This record gives sequence, structure tokens and C-alpha cells, in this order.
Amino acid sequence: MPVRSHSPHRSRARLALVAASLAALTATLLPAAAAAGPGGRDREHRPSDRGLSAVIRYTEYGIPHILAADYASLGFGTGWAQAADQVCVLADGFVTVNGERSRRFGASGAPDGSLSSATSNLSSDLYFRGVRDAGTVEKLLRTPAPAGPSRDLKELMRGWAAGYNAWLRKNRITDPACAGADWVRPVTALDVARHGFAVAVLAGQGRAVDGIAAARPPTAPAGTPEPDAAPERAAAAARALFAEAGAAMGSNAVAFSGATTADGRGLLLGNPHYPWHGGRRFWQSQQTIPGELNVSGASLLGLPVVNIGFNEKVAWSHTVATGVPVNLHQLTLVPGDPTAYLVDGEPERMTARTVTVADRDGAPVTRTQWWTRYGPVTTALGAGLPLPWTATTAYALNDPNTANLRGSDTALGFARARSTRDVAEALRRTQGLPWVNTVAADSAGHTLFSQSQVLPRITDDLAERCSTPLGRVVYPASGLAVLDGSRTACALGSDPDALQPGAFGPSRLPALEDAPYAVNSNDSAWLTNADRPLTGYERVFGNVGTQRSLRTRGGIEDVSAMAARGRLTVADLQRQQFANRVPAAGLASADVVAACPAALPAEPEACRVLAAWDGTMDSAARGALLFDRFWRKFTATVPAARQWKVPFSAADPVRTPRGLDTGTAGFAKALADAVAELRAAGIPLDAPLRDHQFVVRGGERIPVSGGTESLGVWNKTEPVWNAAGGGYVEVAHGTSHVQAVGWDGGRCPVARTLLAYSQSSDPTSPHHSDQTRLYADERWVTSRFCERDILRSPALRIVVVRD
Repeated sequence: MPVRSHSPHRSRARLALVAASLAALTATLLPAAAAAGPGGRDREHRPSDRGLSAVIRYTEYGIPHILAADYASLGFGTGWAQAADQVCVLADGFVTVNGERSRRFGASGAPDGSLSSATSNLSSDLYFRGVRDAGTVEKLLRTPAPAGPSRDLKELMRGWAAGYNAWLRKNRITDPACAGADWVRPVTALDVARHGFAVAVLAGQGRAVDGIAAARPPTAPAGTPEPDAAPERAAAAARALFAEAGAAMGSNAVAFSGATTADGRGLLLGNPHYPWHGGRRFWQSQQTIPGELNVSGASLLGLPVVNIGFNEKVAWSHTVATGVPVNLHQLTLVPGDPTAYLVDGEPERMTARTVTVADRDGAPVTRTQWWTRYGPVTTALGAGLPLPWTATTAYALNDPNTANLRGSDTALGFARARSTRDVAEALRRTQGLPWVNTVAADSAGHTLFSQSQVLPRITDDLAERCSTPLGRVVYPASGLAVLDGSRTACALGSDPDALQPGAFGPSRLPALEDAPYAVNSNDSAWLTNADRPLTGYERVFGNVGTQRSLRTRGGIEDVSAMAARGRLTVADLQRQQFANRVPAAGLASADVVAACPAALPAEPEACRVLAAWDGTMDSAARGALLFDRFWRKFTATVPAARQWKVPFSAADPVRTPRGLDTGTAGFAKALADAVAELRAAGIPLDAPLRDHQFVVRGGERIPVSGGTESLGVWNKTEPVWNAAGGGYVEVAHGTSHVQAVGWDGGRCPVARTLLAYSQSSDPTSPHHSDQTRLYADERWVTSRFCERDILRSPALRIVVVRD
């Protein structure tokens, strides 16, 4: 039952009563926890054959603290609690990974983009049904650890499926998105693993789903001119594809060492930028197996582990990395047979995989996919990089993460870690992260940055020796290698410390330990600490000595100044998250104000508004919307090389380029267009941002602060513009799960968290928008990590769940 606050004496008495009742309950439900002893390792080899159960303690904002005896029961409680908050989103994801979207929703519809880049349900189904028919995930599950998933992870997945199914059996769905829908079905542990596989290949094969599904041998008659992947256009497309600026995911994270903090202990601020809707949302929880595991943080929906979080001694976050997790092999086809290719002069046949997809609106659709020793043939990578299959050439996609189901084992390693050294060891041991960096801090004052991605083993030497003419242009520009597939001498090779062939081993990966600060905002590892730049890594990991994004530059300015100031606390992290400083304004607003009267002689009000603006994207800021709309138009229409008077210098990468070129032709037009746009929409030029950057929840407008990628704002917000609706009327992606974590010498971490879009997608839930209101007010949730804090929650609600 809920615990309410009364007098100190009564509160202590009620707390003691709740604690005693909970102890008796957990003694009954969790007998194995004590029997196994510290570490609980005996349980690992004794999967329970009894019914699964867990105790879920809900605190403020619907955050569940899941207590269980073993990994299967922990998964059970997690699956139950995720279903309670996100059943429709989860069910939709399982339809996707089972290749049944066309059957349920029609082939011409489109998925939400959370599990692949597929532009239609049919394309999505052809890919995921192909994965299913090939038994790809089943083979990974049979691979012994550490190359395959651990027993603990398998137990978590088994339990998660059971918990999800139990919730479906025992509860009525209230979310109108799927209430009464026949596609909300029970799932298996294999379905959970398939979902994990989709997340692993999201930045690899997941980007080529349309190209894999559409690949067909050429049928043009002999002598027909063949299309070609033009190198310069392909390089630009690849650079755009793997650039963070246009991506739907990003992040900031910074770790401060004890040398910069008030108490000599570490600090961590994690600020992932993820979609606000669909299956790539985060969900908060605490997972506890007494004597074995105790971790709090956020999980990607459908995963049974905490992906970003903290425990008693260490905290970590992830940022989307610049490493390119795929490469292409350009095939030389056998004359007269486009489904055979040459390797060292010998013909080798492609493998045909026939895939059939049921369609709600018509006959089943059957397609053939073509596979090679390198991977599937694809005719495109993303929407902008065509890879024509001609009579002489085809392109095969290599994605090493198709052999990686270890990402959740990496998360388990972090959850058990007691230091940043343990975090580094977990990365070395599991080698499971497909597309993110790791930033961590610990209670002893240590910091860590590591780009421990599973990447194809593309060395610069290999690229030099084996790139095709296309690859010689594309690889330097983007890190995407296009290798000559006709020579075995161009095979990727292996590192002795790698868990899988063809991938880099841990000793080759960029890392930085114990820097005063370690920060990443989705640029490469180069300027993780501007005073200790990282170099010497292969191009596939990212670039060195090139222009950084404004968010990276602004972040380095902010955190380096914080580190130099010293005496930092968690409160300083909280202030940084909502500073909402606009680095673009710091570089350009004075130039804009100076040039404004000449550019807009008939609009003196606009110039006054821009001059009075405080240079932030705070909700109360006046002039922020006008500058934002101008800046978007200016950067979209004026080439980057013409925007600044002082060009980029690798010797001064944080301060260059600078000096806005207000004389360029596009400047005055962008400014005039922004003013005209706001006036046409009836929006005052000096309107506070809150009136025109908001989301609507339950009919209520909730203002949203922060700014777009091109402005460089740490608190990134990528809103949806609808002038007729009042401005920015929704958020597509941006700040999601934020955590500011430190330690004070006690047993409990000092942690403040915030889930910007709230815990539940169900509009009927009380936790559909409660944290969104906190986000609007720039307020935080004080984490309840220790038992005494959980039991003292005025919102405490205890739920016992059983299979």
C-alpha cells in the first residue's frame, strides 16, 4: 500500500512496518538469493523450474524498483513492468522483428523507423523474415559465451518474455494504440533475442534494409549502358549517411575526475538524444538481485538490461559513435552470370534465399535475396547511396554485428562494475557495443572514455591496398570502405584479442583514462579532452584534425571551463544540462546584429529583438525563435565554406571557424525569410520561446526548452515545425533520459534523473507526461537507490508479480 508522510514518529513506525512486511515477503519469494551467497553464482547453473516471481516497488513518476531472486525472475519483473508502461510500442516491435507488418498492417504502410531504416512494411518484412528463415538469431544463441550470449543473459530474456506474457494474461490494455488489437500476442525468449539482434544491426544492415530487399540481378540486354556509383556523389552520400548531424540519435556525455570535483570523487552527466516516440525510447527502472546485482538507469524498450545507468560505485552513459560498423565488397561478376562472382579468378555462386511475406491486402509476396561470402547483395545503403547491380558489378555488405548478440552482456558487466577499470574490463571481455561510445566515472574519482565498438577490421593499410576506385574516394570522406571482393588478399583478417574474426580487438580501440574531463557529443574521439587529443586510430573509427560540430565545440568550452573552475558537484551538472546556451549565438549573434539594419532596412523591430536576445534557448527567451528560424535557413542554403570569415584550423579546433560572413548573398535573404515566416504565422518576433516551442499532452501545452543541432545547444531539441499550429508543436527527438550522478562517501549514489518524454506511451497513464512537465520546469527526480529511500517514497506502491 502507499506510504504517506505524517509525524516523524509515525513515519518511522510506518517505515519499519513496511520494511518488515517487505522482508517477510521477499524471504518467501526470494529464497535462492540468500542461499546462493554473495555473487549468487551458483544460480547461474541452476535455472529455476518453478514459477517466476518478482517484487516491484513503484516510487514517484512510476519508476519501478524490481527485486528478484535470480536473472530469470529479474527478467520476469522487467518484462512485466515494461509491458505495463509500453505494451503497444513493444507489441509493434515484435510484429516488426517477426516479419509480420504486412500481414497485420498492410504492405504499403511504414514502420516507425525504430528497428531499421525500412521505408515500407514490405521491405521491413522481407528483411526480418529473411533473418528469421535463416535461423540467424538461433545460431547466435547456440554460440558459447563469450562469443555468444551468457547464461545470465539468456535467463533474463527467458524471464522477460514470461513477464510480458503474464502481464498480457492478467491485465486489460487501456492504451488506444492497441486496445483490442489481435497483433498483441505472447512472445518467446527467441522473440526477445530477435529484438536485441535488430538493435545490434541498426546502424549496419538496418541501414540497408531497402537495398537488401530490392536487390535483383540485372535483366538489361547486352550492350545496354550500365549505371555506376559515381564516386564523388557516393562520397557525399556516405558522409551524410554516417554523419551525426542529420541522425535521429545522438548524445552528450561528460565524466569529471576527482581532480575537478569538490570531494575528489567522480561525476557523470549523461544526456542521450533519442526519439520521443516509437520503439527507440528509454524506460527507467532499478534492477536488484540481492548480493548479485543492483543497478538503476534506463533501458531501450524491449531489452532486459539497464543500458545507461549507475550503481553504488560507478556511472556510465553512451554517445552515438562515429565508427562505421559496415563495409562494402565490390564484386566482379562472372561474364554472362550476374549471380556468380570471381574470387582469385575462380567463380563462386551467390546463395539464393527465397523469402515469402503474407500481405493483409493481397496475395503473399515472394522475393529472392542474394548472399555472398561477405554478406547480402544490396543495391543501396540508406536513401542517398545507390549501389547499382549491373552485368559486371555488385556490392555485398559486411556487418560484423550480425554475429554480435553480446550488447546486453556488456550492460550486465557495467551493472556489476565497481570502478571505471571494471567498465573497461567489461568492454574488453564482452566486446558487445555496436554503435556507441562509453563515458564513465566512479566514486574513487576516475574517468573513462572508450570507443569500444564492434567494427569491421578496416585498417588504413588495407584500405590503401584494396579499395576500389569508388572506395578510394568514399573511405577518406566517410570511413566507409569499399574493398575489392575479387581478391582473398583483401580479406579483413583478425586481431588476436578479438572475440570474432574480421573485427577489431580491444587493444586497437580509442580510449582515454583519468582525464580531468572526458566529453563526447557525437564527433570522433579526437577531442575527448582538448588538452589530450586522441590520435593514431584508423579512419573507420572517425576522423582527426577536421572541423567539429557546434555542439561539440560548445560542449568542450563549457566542460573545460567547469573543470578549470573545479569544486564541481552534481548541482553543477544540473545547471549545465539546462544552461541552454547557444554556441552559434556566441560566434555569430554580434555579427548578425551589426549587419541587421542594412540587411533589413524596413524591419527595425527584428534588429531590436535580436540585439536584446540573451543568447539562450530557454523557454522564457525572447528573440530565440527568430534567431533559430534564421539560423536554420542560413545554414541550409549557404555552403559551409562560405559561412565564416575565419576558416577552420586544426591548431585551434574549438574556436574555428568563426566570424560570420554577413556579406554572403544568402545572409540577408535568410534573415528576411525568417521575419516573413513568423509574421505570416502571426507569431510576434519577440514572443517567448515557450509560446511556440511546445508539446501537447492531454490537451495541455507543455513548453520545451533547448535547441536544434545546428545551433549547438547541449540540451538538444529537434522539434517539428508547424507554423499554422503555433510553431514547434512536437519533438521528434532530442534530450531523453538524463542522469547527473556523483557520490558523497555514503552507500547511496547522489543521483538526479529525468526522462523528458515520461515513462509511459499510454495517454491514459498517470505517467504519460508527468516527467515532461518536470522537464518543462527544468526540475529533476531525486533517485531512490538505497532501500531506505525506496521505502520512504510518499508514492510507494508494492506489487508482487508471479507467473
